[in-house]
Amino acid sequence: MTTSPVAARTPLYKVLYIQVLVAIVVGVLLGYFYPNIGKAMKPLGDAFIALIKMMIAPAIFCTVVHGIASISDMRKVGRIGVKTLFYFETVSTIALLVGLLVAKVLQPGAGFNIDPSKLDPHSVASYVTRAKEDGFVAHLMGIIPTSYFDSLAKGDLLQVLLVAILSGFAIANMGKPGEQIAAAIDLGGKMFFRIIGMIVKVAPIGAFGAMAFTIGSFGLGALVNLGYLILAFYAASILFVLVVLGTIAYFFGFSILRFIAYIKDELLIVLGTSSSETVLPHMLQKMEKLGASKSVVGLVIPTGYSFNLDGTNIYMTLATLFLAQATNTPLTFAQEATILAVAMLTSKGASGVTGAGFVTLAATLSIIPDIPITSLAIIIGIDKFMSECRALTNLIGNGVATVVISRWEGELDKDQLRRALEHPISYGEELEQQAV
Repeated sequence: MTTSPVAARTPLYKVLYIQVLVAIVVGVLLGYFYPNIGKAMKPLGDAFIALIKMMIAPAIFCTVVHGIASISDMRKVGRIGVKTLFYFETVSTIALLVGLLVAKVLQPGAGFNIDPSKLDPHSVASYVTRAKEDGFVAHLMGIIPTSYFDSLAKGDLLQVLLVAILSGFAIANMGKPGEQIAAAIDLGGKMFFRIIGMIVKVAPIGAFGAMAFTIGSFGLGALVNLGYLILAFYAASILFVLVVLGTIAYFFGFSILRFIAYIKDELLIVLGTSSSETVLPHMLQKMEKLGASKSVVGLVIPTGYSFNLDGTNIYMTLATLFLAQATNTPLTFAQEATILAVAMLTSKGASGVTGAGFVTLAATLSIIPDIPITSLAIIIGIDKFMSECRALTNLIGNGVATVVISRWEGELDKDQLRRALEHPISYGEELEQQAV
């Protein structure tokens, strides 16, 4: 096997995932030994996330618009959309069941015997308020922006998708002028991705700041106090990725472990920042480099960030049953089925930003009165440690979905997929060099 010339001339200390890994370790050490200094590093993580979020809306807009506009057959767009939503609903439901099953088998909340009346309701008041404000009807109405450019200004992903899809269909039916507009939007997208490539270079600084703040603020003691719940959640997520997504990947002709190795840079950035949105634009490029068609990538990845949140789904059912067990709240089969149904609705539209999973959990509990909503105070201190796993699982799930839908549509370059997965480092570095 020959060594890629890109990999051969790139020193190890310049490889992004090595830089991020080192930054995470240094951040943990700083937060543990010097917690006050660690807390002061918060702006570094916040600034990196803000820089990426600044570019997400225009990058997604250009990708989706060009992807739809470049497809002459509008029935194909509809066909891809139906397949994508069918896949998302199927896999998301399995994720909910995995969380439920692990909670029932491991019983992470058994033995806590917590009296909800003795918990501080003020600690979760803001989350409960947000959950009530983000009702189902309000959530649907919120998809419609106040103006065309308002969606891009606010960066609301669902609003951006709506505007982009409408624009893509309009441009596709404009004939020759539409082709010129699509070409201009494609050029604009390349500019946005070039900017993102520059921002990603400072990912180690962002990961360092976010991790130092997390450990400095919450300490490793929070991991010990509710460690069994954290372990149960990580075990459920690993089980889902290796068994469920691994089986899906096997039947569609690729290895889940090789795929994880291929997106390791993105996974480490997500681990450091607790947000899968920080790598959304980069994932679009990497999925195309993997052999998936541009039209499928442009539809599946952005949509998946709202409708295919596997990690969030696992968390919601597992955490709900944990709280029921911890407060000695017995649940019937009918109540568990209700939890599944409610979670399927409340999980839609949850963002990859830290804290969204906790808000959707609050929304679920507010609809199910049997479990006291004040019990959220039990896990508020460790939610940050589980948000990383939620984001990681969400990212892997959306990547797998992109390859599956591309293969389902007959638009997956199998040879390119094989080469990319066999040489993940060289492909990743080549992508980084193209972005700068």
